[in-house]
Amino acid sequence: MRGIARRARAALNSLGLRWKIAALLSLGCAVVAVAIGLLVHHARLEQVSAGARSGAVAQLVRVRQLYELTGQVDTDTTDGTDAALDSPDLPASLRAAALDGRRTTYLDMGAADPAVWAARPVGDHVLSVREPLGEQAAEMAEFDRQLIVSGAVVVVLAALGGAGLASRLSRELRTAAATARRISQGELDARIGHPRSPDVRGGTGHGKDEVAELAAAVDTMAASLQRRLVAEQRFTADVAHELRTPLTGLHTAAELLPRGRPTELVLDRVQALRTLTEDLLEVARLDAEVERPDLEVHPPAVLVEGIVRRSGYGVRFVAAGPDDVFVRTDARRLERIVANLVANARRHGAEPVEVRVAGPVVTVSDQGPGFPEHLLADGPRRFQTGARERGQGTGLGLTIAFGQAQVIGARVELSNAWPCGAVAAVHLPETDG
Repeated sequence: MRGIARRARAALNSLGLRWKIAALLSLGCAVVAVAIGLLVHHARLEQVSAGARSGAVAQLVRVRQLYELTGQVDTDTTDGTDAALDSPDLPASLRAAALDGRRTTYLDMGAADPAVWAARPVGDHVLSVREPLGEQAAEMAEFDRQLIVSGAVVVVLAALGGAGLASRLSRELRTAAATARRISQGELDARIGHPRSPDVRGGTGHGKDEVAELAAAVDTMAASLQRRLVAEQRFTADVAHELRTPLTGLHTAAELLPRGRPTELVLDRVQALRTLTEDLLEVARLDAEVERPDLEVHPPAVLVEGIVRRSGYGVRFVAAGPDDVFVRTDARRLERIVANLVANARRHGAEPVEVRVAGPVVTVSDQGPGFPEHLLADGPRRFQTGARERGQGTGLGLTIAFGQAQVIGARVELSNAWPCGAVAAVHLPETDG
């Protein structure tokens, strides 16, 4: 029994919200329909039984009166009623009650030949009357069929109504979930816009329910998150822009210092600050989605080979796959992506670093400890370089690579090689030559 209950719960949990509501509503209506049907059935059965008993008693009175006048039992009836003295078919319980001096009845609607009996003592004998109830039994069977059909219709209508109501609720919840996913993927302008939800600015719509409140809460959260992110992006861009002027002056001043180790250290730190400032400005532009690519058709192997040669990193280049593949991309932005991935591999990985082109896919790999698990699961985070063994840095290189890839319609995938090494694959949009 427990196993059946567990399987029923598992089957219910595997259903969607729409079918759960429809099933529960149908089950509730079925229970109510069965309860009402049983009550109506018993009430009708009591009514039929009372009428049958009253008729049998009236016949018994008539037969007794005739018996007392004539000394004979009248068996000539037109309605199928049987009257007898000491009938051998008389039920034992009814015979015992009659011999005890009581006039009583016996009703049997469940037999193959339903009938009602009435009996009373006459001296040392038992006078009985048997009245067939075939018509009443057929009427009750028809009445029960009508109850079953009516109950089934009610359950079906309840299931359809519940499915319709649940479909509307499920559709609204799925819309809210899809909008929330779009917001989580960075589409901060996405809104549910439920017609019955309270206005995001604090007003109320024409109606209000739980789904509308959920929609309003999601829209309010998205609007608040968008304002915060826009303010953060503006602040980052303003700070980076304001730092460019003093850093340029500082670099110029450092160039005037006497040559030596201290001057080299100052120039190195100033250059690092200038690079960080330029990276921050680039991240701010990518976040603001104001970058527009200059797309052209290129053979990827030739394009990437030139990028690797100009980088001066001394990495190994491998061209694999067919030569008749062409991609539509922005060469300057692709160079930025590959350069950042190579710099990340050299800084956090281990030699040798290899750049491989296979069709429209550009892969940068190293022999280091690999990417940390949280980076593979969640993607790059600015100012977060991952595991300690991956080295130090600002964490902006991968962020910029992912952002520039999105601008040119490419896709960057990070993975770890076996037994060691990190792999970054850039999937470029392929096109005809």
